[in-house]
Amino acid sequence: MEDTLYKVTVDKTPTFLELGLSTDLLKSLKEAGYKTPTPIQEKSIPIVLMGRDVLGGAQTGTGKTASYALPIIDVLASGNSKARMPRALVLAPTRELAQQIENNFKTYGKNHNLKHVILIGGESMGDQERAIASNPDIIIGTPGRLLDLFERGHLILSGIKFLVIDEADRMLDMGFIPDVEKIVALLPKIRQTLLFSATLGNEIQNLAHKFLINPREIRVSPSASVAVTVDHTMVSVTVNGKKNTLKKIIKSLNINNAIIFCNRKKDIDVLAISLQKSGLNARALHGDMAQNIRSSTLSDFKKGMIAYLVSSDVTGRGIDIDNVSHVFNYDVPIHAEDYVHRIGRTGRAGKKGTAFTLVTKEEEKFVDSIRKLTGQELIIKDYFSTRKPISKTAQSKESKIIGMGDHIPEFMKTSKIIK
Repeated sequence: MEDTLYKVTVDKTPTFLELGLSTDLLKSLKEAGYKTPTPIQEKSIPIVLMGRDVLGGAQTGTGKTASYALPIIDVLASGNSKARMPRALVLAPTRELAQQIENNFKTYGKNHNLKHVILIGGESMGDQERAIASNPDIIIGTPGRLLDLFERGHLILSGIKFLVIDEADRMLDMGFIPDVEKIVALLPKIRQTLLFSATLGNEIQNLAHKFLINPREIRVSPSASVAVTVDHTMVSVTVNGKKNTLKKIIKSLNINNAIIFCNRKKDIDVLAISLQKSGLNARALHGDMAQNIRSSTLSDFKKGMIAYLVSSDVTGRGIDIDNVSHVFNYDVPIHAEDYVHRIGRTGRAGKKGTAFTLVTKEEEKFVDSIRKLTGQELIIKDYFSTRKPISKTAQSKESKIIGMGDHIPEFMKTSKIIK
């Protein structure tokens, strides 16, 4: 593998025009209000346009979706489809991420005649079969549903020119790699493959050797990542005191907008109900919920109608909002990579974000690997012992305004960074 590490510390960021994108695509970007490429886009787009395989290391919130979607649209729009078969396949680990990717393709490709379909679980199989019959150029989907449709004889993958494997580290965590391998075996050997992951450890490197040919490796250095805009605070708590500590921090800082991550699905509903009983406008989001409920919950959070979203790691990947002010790790993630993904929900688009992690004695062993991965000191401390107590008057005022969701606060307004 070509060992090329790009340090994203340039003095002048090029324009999308300078990256070699077509006029129609530039028009779409202008209409959407996008002006400047992010570091991962700056480095990836020209390489994809050159026809090279790419191994991309970038955290969520860095604009990695556009780093492959833009050049794929550009190349497909300039060519001809043979026998009207799909020419690009994008694999995502979760339904939410697939939907996010679809929205991005829709935005970027509005001035082109390319068709795309999304194939995910939890949706009508019949509708998806009809969508495939419309001869799409681009397929976006989750591995399980794609294999199911192929085995039913509805998918032809012999015309694929581009394969994208997004969030490969999450694919590993969720056990989807065997399905991905089956899908790759169905594709033409001559194709362009783009693999993206928040981390590029040994397992990801092994996948790259399997799926990519002489790839260009691109990493967004930590100094250029959105993670540097996040303040990290590790709070010492007891197991029984976690809920009260969480509520105290929310109220003492008048936090109106936060995602709260739990390690176990069974704890998500319990915590959401506990927050609601304390007068906080919270809602649960996890994989056991019906798809329509998950979609409406996420939509309500984006609109500011929900203040606190209690989520699992899997569903949290589909949360695509630039202006989340706070992330809480109610449980310390067992895998350091999950910490990176969680805090990637805040501090996006160059804005400041704050991440609180509640740490029990039993969970302290997981913090060391997080320190190594992030390069953060992450001192665990008693949060309230170093803070001035707020007055009863202020507390009374806060209790009336926290989490009511009756307006969209300033930080929930849309910010323009390409995903």
